[in-house]
Amino acid sequence: MSRVLVGVKRVIDYAVKIRVKPDKSGVVTEGVKHSMNPFDEIAVEEAVKLKEKKIASEVVAVSVGPAQSQEVLRTALAMGADRGIHIEVAGKEYDLLQPIHVSKILAKLAQDEKADVVILGKQAIDDDCNQTAQMTAALLDWPQATFASKVDKDGDTLTVVREVDGGLETIKAKLPAVISADLRLNTPRYATLPNIMKAKKKPIKKLAPKDLGVDTAPRIEVVSVEDPPVRQAGSVLPDVDTLLTKLRDGGHIK
Repeated sequence: MSRVLVGVKRVIDYAVKIRVKPDKSGVVTEGVKHSMNPFDEIAVEEAVKLKEKKIASEVVAVSVGPAQSQEVLRTALAMGADRGIHIEVAGKEYDLLQPIHVSKILAKLAQDEKADVVILGKQAIDDDCNQTAQMTAALLDWPQATFASKVDKDGDTLTVVREVDGGLETIKAKLPAVISADLRLNTPRYATLPNIMKAKKKPIKKLAPKDLGVDTAPRIEVVSVEDPPVRQAGSVLPDVDTLLTKLRDGGHIK
């Protein structure tokens, strides 16, 4: 295995309370703290571990988004990635960017960079789509190992333990392949100050989707973004009969 391509997305930080815009066209992003998608941090960590084990020789981090996406690329470089590729998509075009567009970009880059493995977070915490890895594998016609909690390599085959509803599933996939990282795959390292300084000198190549022959024209229209309904306060009832009466009155039971 020579090269690993790892995707990183800039998202609103997980600790920030999301606010919907007054016109309900989306969520407020201006002046809000952003960071790398947590599942993508796990993907970067796994890619760097493969390099440390001498299984991979180079880790290339890729981010699709506005100019600020270079911040998460620098974080990936500080964690141990060798170089970055920034596909700049901004404004309204970025607001309506979908996993299918990102998948086409990643698939083309995987071919151009002659990658052996593409590692992505299983989903982004902003849109929760959980689609990009699967569609990237389909576009490349590569095997996919999604929701990975353990990855081992033997020759030209990966053995991947997957987290599924019924427990754990172990599969084998021939290289080249696409992996999506689940929560328990690893614990991402913190970028140290010396590595943060080194990351500033690592190269980031800037491209546009058209440079890769990818059309990012929107396929959807956002009609409205709403806050979730406010949960009603609970109440303490004196006995079972009162509970049954309340449930009947609310139409929950007959």
